[in-house]
Amino acid sequence: MKSYTSENIRNVALLGHGGCGKTSFAEAALLTSGAISKAGKVESGNTVSDYDKMEIERGSSINTSIIPVEWKGKKINFIDTPGDFDFVGEVHAALKAAEAAMIVVDAGAGIQVGTEQAWKACEKYGTPRFFVIDKRDKDEFDFDKTLGELQEKFGVAIAPLSLPLTEGLDDELMENIAGTDEELMDKYLEEGELSEAEIKKGLAAGIASGEIVPVLQSIFEMGKGVDDILDAIEACVPDPMAHAPYEAEDGEIAPDKAAPLSAFVFKTIIDPFVGKISIIKVVTGKLEAATEVYNANSEKPEKLGKLFFLKGKEQIDTPAAETGDIVAVAKLQFTQSGDTLCDKANIVKFSPIAYPSATYYIAVEAADKNDEEKMGTGLNRLREEDPSFVVERNVETHQTLLGGQGDKQLGIILAKLKDRFGVTVNTVPQKIAYRETIKGTSDVEGKHKKQSGGAGQFGHVFIRFSPSDQDFEFAEEIFGGSVPKNYIPAVEKGLQECMEKGPLAGCKVQGVKAVLYDGSYHPVDSNEVSFKIAASLAFKKGIVEANPCLLEPIMKLEILVPDDFMGDVMGDMNKRRGKILGMEPQNGEQKLMAEAPQAELFDYALGLRAMTQGRGSFTMEFVRYEEVPKNLADEIIAQHAAEEEK
Repeated sequence: MKSYTSENIRNVALLGHGGCGKTSFAEAALLTSGAISKAGKVESGNTVSDYDKMEIERGSSINTSIIPVEWKGKKINFIDTPGDFDFVGEVHAALKAAEAAMIVVDAGAGIQVGTEQAWKACEKYGTPRFFVIDKRDKDEFDFDKTLGELQEKFGVAIAPLSLPLTEGLDDELMENIAGTDEELMDKYLEEGELSEAEIKKGLAAGIASGEIVPVLQSIFEMGKGVDDILDAIEACVPDPMAHAPYEAEDGEIAPDKAAPLSAFVFKTIIDPFVGKISIIKVVTGKLEAATEVYNANSEKPEKLGKLFFLKGKEQIDTPAAETGDIVAVAKLQFTQSGDTLCDKANIVKFSPIAYPSATYYIAVEAADKNDEEKMGTGLNRLREEDPSFVVERNVETHQTLLGGQGDKQLGIILAKLKDRFGVTVNTVPQKIAYRETIKGTSDVEGKHKKQSGGAGQFGHVFIRFSPSDQDFEFAEEIFGGSVPKNYIPAVEKGLQECMEKGPLAGCKVQGVKAVLYDGSYHPVDSNEVSFKIAASLAFKKGIVEANPCLLEPIMKLEILVPDDFMGDVMGDMNKRRGKILGMEPQNGEQKLMAEAPQAELFDYALGLRAMTQGRGSFTMEFVRYEEVPKNLADEIIAQHAAEEEK
């Protein structure tokens, strides 16, 4: 594959619902352009795009792949993304690298959740886009009906596009095309028509600004209409030089061939044979093989080996990549997805890829305890490939948590962990980081006395316990030296250590004030250790006598829900012991503000998706602790007691 100049490159993200035909289109485009002699099929597991072992087994995409297609003097880099919502992080990365998006719609199914999600993602990034309605050979296909649904859902700027451009364009689309430029509008009003070159110019401007969203149609598996789509992309999709300036740490960076090198890694592949492959979008300057670049994120130089264009898993060597092109390099030592590569004399740091926050968590542990370290290493390696999932260690529950968008994504992670690193992982019930506190007061004595030959131990304290709005509050009211000043810090330290494990369920204690007001000491046998022990004895007795209770974490949720599903979502929140705090309309949906106990929300991502047919979304954050209802607290305390007896 030859090198192409920036003006002759097109980068297009393929988006849409799972199974709508994105991968089939990529295959048809390769066939139509003469890059392959026979098109593969997803169900046969032989497509260029879906080459990963697990993609072949599943019969659907789980990774982004790059499919370059040479067409009429242009190179179109198709970025084929998964359609399943669990892998939406791949879509965000692809849109950062693309100048346009092609949203594929299944003619029979019409607008699906993935169609809506693709549109929202394009809106978020301001990405020019167009629709392609696929599978028009289906009996239930009705182009006009599907077009009408798209226009009703997304806006009147959506218009059918047919080729050649001088034929078959409806009046409304022609007016929109003319309206992109004052001179075009003047000519159109005077003469009632435009030349093909003028239509291309106006159409390209309208697509770039988002004022026009064309709709084409095709039957990918039959190869029909694919050449029209490629022609439309070649003629009307913005080239990389027209991309809006990229956000960077010190301002914005516009594509510029004459500027020093700047590029970002938007995808990492861990290849079992080659190792780590970094896929790079060049923003300014030229990226050349066998040169040294600077990683602005790790603040370390990287030595590049050979550069290559990817076509699925095939590697096509190239000496350099121009501004706007997408290229790959293997075995970078310090570089991760989202990192910026640049000229060390002109350091640039692009804003990170905006991956969605994890909303679904599971607790995992290695089936073989000896594999714990190996599990951690494997998960960190897999995060290089998919930074949209997170690995957290909960210091209170001592569990390893995996977080992502849903059970499919995390299931793939665990399958890869076993396949690539030989680590079998068990999913275990997720524990809650409960807390303990007191609702009453107590006044107790703690006395430690030990004599066993030689120096003894003696510590004696009187402490009052009461509720506090601070995690832990300590004061002393010692008069007359009943407890020497030098032992008071030991008393405080002894109490603080006890706060780590309460008497009810062994949870961390909070909201306690302790006042040391009296005690006694022995001139020979007293020491710091003795007073620490005395304080701990007082703590254990004092907390029990001060009406202790169990607290649970309460989470704040903001839930975006289409109006049709409001009743179900609100009813479900009540079942989860939650409270609806308010609601407000937002872009055709409702935003619900709610609070609910964390214990009721472990599966909320899956539940909300099921209730809303995948159209609902939410964010969640911790807000405070609240008392656990007595019936539930009794169960938790009993369970802890049973575990302690084992």
